[in-house]
Amino acid sequence: MNYSDAGYAESLAEFGTPRSLPRSGGWLLERQVPDGSARDLVGPYPLFSCSDWEGLQADLDELEGEAVSVVLVADPLTAPGEARLREAFRDRVVPFKRHHVRDLDEAAEPPAHHRRHIRRAAGAVEVELCARPLDGLDDWVRLYAGLAKRHRLTGMRAFSRVSFARQLELPGMVTLRALRDGETVGMTLWLADAPRAYYHLAAYTQAGYEVSASYALFDAAFAHLRALGVRLVELGGAESAGLERFKRGWATGERIAHLCGRVLDRAAYDRLAGPSDWFPAYRDPASA
Repeated sequence: MNYSDAGYAESLAEFGTPRSLPRSGGWLLERQVPDGSARDLVGPYPLFSCSDWEGLQADLDELEGEAVSVVLVADPLTAPGEARLREAFRDRVVPFKRHHVRDLDEAAEPPAHHRRHIRRAAGAVEVELCARPLDGLDDWVRLYAGLAKRHRLTGMRAFSRVSFARQLELPGMVTLRALRDGETVGMTLWLADAPRAYYHLAAYTQAGYEVSASYALFDAAFAHLRALGVRLVELGGAESAGLERFKRGWATGERIAHLCGRVLDRAAYDRLAGPSDWFPAYRDPASA
């Protein structure tokens, strides 16, 4: 399973009505614009993916006039190059984030910093694969609530218990937990779609951070994903220096994720939008 799966879009239904793109095989979420006068479209968080990128332009052409705009972040593992993206997204295609990628076929030893933390965690936590991910829902919601509060996450990034319950039931969802003295101190979620996989989310207690549980979980996850036939793992971007160092230590390469936008109803867009570099301009947080 990856981010183009219908079940993943449905897990985000409280944030927008899932809308299928029949030619490309992708999904968007339809939502009201801020003043409630119209609708626009957004890709699922964190990435938009589809089974046939060649069909995406035709899908968007058919949406002309039905919504004000569409915006998404294209999956850097499967999306075509920037020039091809511009054929479908006429108004905005820009590099958004640098994402780390791990090729499991490459013999890449983590740096000394990571190896130290792996050894430290090995003596402090026990890592287990959740055979039934949904059984870990309560622990996961508790862990993620702490992360969401700490980073003030809102909207789709905050998810909800209902959203997570649906995600943990999806085929291809891989969940690992770190236990210390029988207590869950960290969990990671991965979407396996061999030969690719996507690091989805992770959350830890303070005790989990203190014993480097994240290093044990990532080390175990790569071994498990390799056994599932995964070759390439998308690790996502980083929003802090610490997370950048953590992900870079596991990575063997990088990909650029592009932010892509298209105006579907020019008259409505111009009525709603003020001057802004944001896309769509009418959703600029600075003007809220």
